[in-house]
Amino acid sequence: MSGALLSPIRLRNGLVARNRVWLAPLTNQQSEADGVCSPAEQRWLERRAEGGFGVVETCAAHIAPDGQGFDGQLGVWGDHQLPRLRELAAGIARAGAIGLVQLYHGGVRSPSRLTGRRPWSASSFTEARPEFEVPRAADVRDIEAAIDAFEQAARRTAAAGFHGVELHGAHGYLFGQFLSSTMNQRTDEWGGSFANRARLIRTVARRVRAATPAGFLVGARISPEDFGYARGLDLDESLQLAAWLAEDGVDFLHVSLWDTTRNTAKRPDQHPIPLFRAALPADVPLVVAGNIWTPADAELQLERGADFVALGKVAILNPDWPLRAADPSYQPERGPLTPAQLHDLAISPTFVDYLRRFKTIVRDA
Repeated sequence: MSGALLSPIRLRNGLVARNRVWLAPLTNQQSEADGVCSPAEQRWLERRAEGGFGVVETCAAHIAPDGQGFDGQLGVWGDHQLPRLRELAAGIARAGAIGLVQLYHGGVRSPSRLTGRRPWSASSFTEARPEFEVPRAADVRDIEAAIDAFEQAARRTAAAGFHGVELHGAHGYLFGQFLSSTMNQRTDEWGGSFANRARLIRTVARRVRAATPAGFLVGARISPEDFGYARGLDLDESLQLAAWLAEDGVDFLHVSLWDTTRNTAKRPDQHPIPLFRAALPADVPLVVAGNIWTPADAELQLERGADFVALGKVAILNPDWPLRAADPSYQPERGPLTPAQLHDLAISPTFVDYLRRFKTIVRDA
């Protein structure tokens, strides 16, 4: 290994990450019904900070009650959530990691069973899924309220003592619905051209940047092309979005690739990492995620042009991955593990139940 993976990196606001290893934002359903961070969720994240991760990021945290997408989801929309957010931020920092909150609104993927109201999105559309609820098209008041809510959530995150936020524009949530050429059929300033479809996430990025201290990190996560719930995306538009977001003041761009071994769909002979690195200024770090398992896998992404690697499933099973990655013979646990074994890794029974959908992670005793 070249050693870059475990070397410190200074971000342009002066913060220094102790290495290039990032805990990806992972749904865990461990928060309280009112969005308050639970001790179990705090322990899960602190344990990864203690395990040496340079950056520790929360799950997608909803910025308004009508934006909740999951049971037990972390919230940053109310001051009643601040005391526990402060404890979480302090615990991550105490262990030496940079702590980030991922800010998000589910849009059409905020079911009425959780929010008590019909979901809304860029436009009204249908999908062939049994649980799908046809959203109402947002009016300007919805859009303005969401922009304000993102700004207030970022202010609250800064007040809690976190080092920064990430705007979740990946995986087909609200930002992705506006970016989509298929889900966004609007004819006003929020739809049509890509400049209009990108207006929501860009407006929020600028508002959040202006509302938070200069030393507070503001980043964004995007999907480069169609995958799963992310639809109506074009690679070249995503590269343009990367450049625009850098102009808007983001401190990093996080690209969710799902599988870093694959080239792009639009340009099968090209890997996405060099394309996104070239689209960004040199001082805006590129974070990539997608089936990175071993230190060698991670180093390869750095060689391609990434500045950080975000780990998901492997971080669940290996909380000390960064501490152990210096050993050339290190072979991370691949699972599946029993609930008792996962409990020893600071995974609560609630999180274990959620993870049962991934047969490679949980097995019965």
